[in-house]
Amino acid sequence: MAYRQLFRSGLYNERERLQNQRRVVVPGPRGNIYDRDGNVLVGNRARFSVVLNLAELRGEFRDEFKKVRVNYSKLDAAERPDADQLARIARASVAQRYLDKINFILNRHETVRTADLNRHVNQTLLLPYVLLDDLAPEEYARLIERLPVTSPLQVYATSSRFYPHASAAAHTLGYTSVDSDPEVEDFPGEDLLTFKMKGATGRTGLEQVFDAQLQGETGGAIYLVDPAGYKVDLPIEKRLPVQGKNLVTSLDIELQQAAESAMEGRTGAAVALDIRTGEVLALVSKPDYDLNNFVPRLSHEGAKAIEESGGWLNRAIQGQYPPGSTFKIITAIAGLRAGTIEPGVSTVDCPGYYMVGNRRFPCNAKNGHGPNIDLVKAIQVSCNVFFYKYGLATTPDFIATEARRFGYGHPTGIELPAEFKHPRVADPAWKQANMHERWFPGDTANISIGQGDTLITPLQAACMVASFARGETETRPTLLHDPNRPAQHTAPLGLSPSDYNVILKGMAACYQFGTGRLARVDGLSGAAKSGTAQKGRIDLAWLVSFAPLEDPRIAVAVVLEGAEDDNNFGGGTFAAPVVHSILEAWKNKSERPAPPPVNFKVE
Repeated sequence: MAYRQLFRSGLYNERERLQNQRRVVVPGPRGNIYDRDGNVLVGNRARFSVVLNLAELRGEFRDEFKKVRVNYSKLDAAERPDADQLARIARASVAQRYLDKINFILNRHETVRTADLNRHVNQTLLLPYVLLDDLAPEEYARLIERLPVTSPLQVYATSSRFYPHASAAAHTLGYTSVDSDPEVEDFPGEDLLTFKMKGATGRTGLEQVFDAQLQGETGGAIYLVDPAGYKVDLPIEKRLPVQGKNLVTSLDIELQQAAESAMEGRTGAAVALDIRTGEVLALVSKPDYDLNNFVPRLSHEGAKAIEESGGWLNRAIQGQYPPGSTFKIITAIAGLRAGTIEPGVSTVDCPGYYMVGNRRFPCNAKNGHGPNIDLVKAIQVSCNVFFYKYGLATTPDFIATEARRFGYGHPTGIELPAEFKHPRVADPAWKQANMHERWFPGDTANISIGQGDTLITPLQAACMVASFARGETETRPTLLHDPNRPAQHTAPLGLSPSDYNVILKGMAACYQFGTGRLARVDGLSGAAKSGTAQKGRIDLAWLVSFAPLEDPRIAVAVVLEGAEDDNNFGGGTFAAPVVHSILEAWKNKSERPAPPPVNFKVE
């Protein structure tokens, strides 16, 4: 008997606890995202709202209910609202009275959203009800001055995402969306009825990939409530939320903005890499969007505008482009390694075309480049005829193998979602498996100059030129900054120093006075290779480059998509000026004293 009484007593106490206690969960602010020098790329700002503490209005609700009931009692019974409907009408009337006080102070004309108020009472009664959201700073100041501390009306601050550079690195940083059901960890009362304040969850970019790190530590409180569900006292248990961990990226906001400014109004992508470590200094995709428009949520009109502009696609890692004449670097390496190109011996006479069987393949110079074009000159002026001839001699399988050594044909593994997973290197086996067709000599001529079915991303092109600058074959890009990161070392090119210097000499000539000369920065030596390609009916302008020539530090790749009214759309004319802007920004920064080291590490 005693055991039964004790058991029932414990059961009753537990049931009473569940009935009389409620838990409120408050997500912690997200961690900040910084560039490599400690500049804030993504932070938090206070978002001010006017809230109404409904628990303090129970008396007013009761009085208003009585008035409303009297007013509606004059109606016929069939038309008369029931008690629940009368209570909703009374609540809305009281809430509107308080909102009118705010309207008077702020010179507004807002009305209470009745359905929203009723939903709040039914689902989140313990939380303050938001009458007005996202106040302007001057409105906040006016209300703080005019509202008494004891008023049921209060100005309430929450943390929301803020992007100080608006659209800069939009695709890389990513955006968040409202999370109505944030995770709750290590906070008591999991069996209690819980009210969760809205948090934020990363949906794209680094915000998504590092969401677990950026998420704050949940705080909250447990309250005693009366039978109506209103809290009756101070919390019986409370824990403050804690901001999430910070993220330090490899991005350099100066280089990022220089690239974006140079690409304004264009469609395409740009990538800049630290050659030694593979850290990404800039990652640009155009068109883009202002990340602040996603706070708290993007409007339907905003989403439609991004869709119509093609801005959702991150062209730097998702764009699928034929590499154009930038691929001639790989064809040259393949020919030198295969022995089909001999420096100082292998030359062509370029009349402006090359015959493959009975088919005429054009050079990029309509009237030709003239006699005795060697490898250095062919790279400098981007002579197609040279690469047709020696690409055919090298064979497609050897060229494709060389391309794969540079990472073409598979994703880079960068820390971003939705990287293009199936870049491809065209060769006879690929064509047979995917198109069920034979490989022809014309296919080899095409791939030798970066046309045909080979597809890469701008990030892959940047990795290729960074690898070549180091005398290696692969670069593993990263968006995380580590000041102590060691230099990368991958498989060597497999070229003799003299053969390597032949290609280097051609790229230096391209940068200095060849097709890439518009990328040149005074006082900064460098190497470059331009390219022009077609993707369907769209012309593409490419340029890859690295600098300085003697001690390579930065690699850049730019691709732009042409418009129908663009004439002579080529890499040397259109992409090179973008590369120039990036290299100039890098040079200017490198000549200034280095900033102090960032005082926090990536965790």
